[in-house]
Amino acid sequence: MDKYSQSSLHFSSISGKKVEADFTGGQMTSDAGVLFLREVEKGKGLINSLSQVIKDNRHQSYIKHSKYELLSQRVFQIACGYEDANDSDELRVDPAIKAVCEKLPSEHDLASQPTFSRFENSIQKKDLYRIAEAFVEDFISSYEKAPEAIIVDLDDTDDLTHGSQQMQLFNGYYGEYCYMPFHIYEGISGKLITTILRPGKRLSDKETVSIIKRIISKIRKAWPKVGILLRGDSHFAGPKVFQWCEKNNVCYIFGLRKNNILMNLTRPFLDRAHKLHSEKGGKVRLFKNIYYQARTWHRKIRVVLKAEITQLGENPRFIVTNIESHQPSFIYETVYCSRGQMENFIKDHKVALNSDRTSCHSFTANSFRLFLHSAAYVLMHALREKALAGTELAKAQFDTIRLNVFKIGAEVRDLKTKLDFRLPSSCPKKELLKIMMQNLALSP
Repeated sequence: MDKYSQSSLHFSSISGKKVEADFTGGQMTSDAGVLFLREVEKGKGLINSLSQVIKDNRHQSYIKHSKYELLSQRVFQIACGYEDANDSDELRVDPAIKAVCEKLPSEHDLASQPTFSRFENSIQKKDLYRIAEAFVEDFISSYEKAPEAIIVDLDDTDDLTHGSQQMQLFNGYYGEYCYMPFHIYEGISGKLITTILRPGKRLSDKETVSIIKRIISKIRKAWPKVGILLRGDSHFAGPKVFQWCEKNNVCYIFGLRKNNILMNLTRPFLDRAHKLHSEKGGKVRLFKNIYYQARTWHRKIRVVLKAEITQLGENPRFIVTNIESHQPSFIYETVYCSRGQMENFIKDHKVALNSDRTSCHSFTANSFRLFLHSAAYVLMHALREKALAGTELAKAQFDTIRLNVFKIGAEVRDLKTKLDFRLPSSCPKKELLKIMMQNLALSP
């Protein structure tokens, strides 16, 4: 038998001694740092809230794993970088994963892949609606007191599908069959408000309104006086959205697609920008306010024109807003362009937490999978906000946090009076872990 197919791994010798490794270490883990995430969850109670809104249709006489245990196992595994349900077959005995699911190493093993497949495919559409509401409620409860104002950022992203998955559509922009998950975040803090799995096409004007009105009404019920700014790219700019926002005292700022009328209005400023560019060189930006009404709009609305000339040529841009104050340059460069941070929020969700692993056939099951990754996002964000405040990882991406905090080997001893995680004496992050524990102890 080839030596690489055996359970023992053979390496080059050191000082004349053989070097071998095997997988007989017993109660050890490579993810001891996930215990910090458990402390965050105990403070938030998000997983418990999600378990309460999911209807359990299983025969209670045959249940071995509760909804809370199943949700905990999947969410914590995702946070640790194990996004596939198949990973559960090995991790079900991992002492750290068992610990964050409130199980001792000596207690029964956690769930395996077939259990998760049945669980994910048992979710109903009504469950999904209640889960989405639970995320909004968690967002509201994450504030100690009502904020004066929030920014509700909207965006979607492509989630490529493989095979004949329900509700997949061909998207001409991406040139692939895909889903289009709809992400909603608070633009200042990066807190997730909710996510919704969508077929592979842009939301219509009517669909956007149907979602945001439910979210904003729930926020306004909790915070009646909060100022709300709705912000998004040009494909969210539609007359029904404008009208709904103005009727409900919501400010908005959206990108606006180019058209011949807008380009004609911009031409004098582009010509002036060209002249300044030829005289001084370098990038030139000019801003101008106009009041513009497309055929389907209910009134004339403020549009900010950006006439920009760079080394690559003309770069005109347009945004539409019902904010009447502030200079056009401030509205565009500070208020609108800061929505670019939304890309980093989605990157943490989609890339670091692999939320595009929607490989079930059922659209409902894939929607539930997206929510599992969203729960991992909420916990990771809270960990960064609370435990990592004032450290070198206070603004780190989630995959960096995982590598530096979670991926720590430990020997685990299930003693009579305590569960003892013995971390390496040479751990280079020991001071960081101490600060995290202090921060969590001080956190409300």
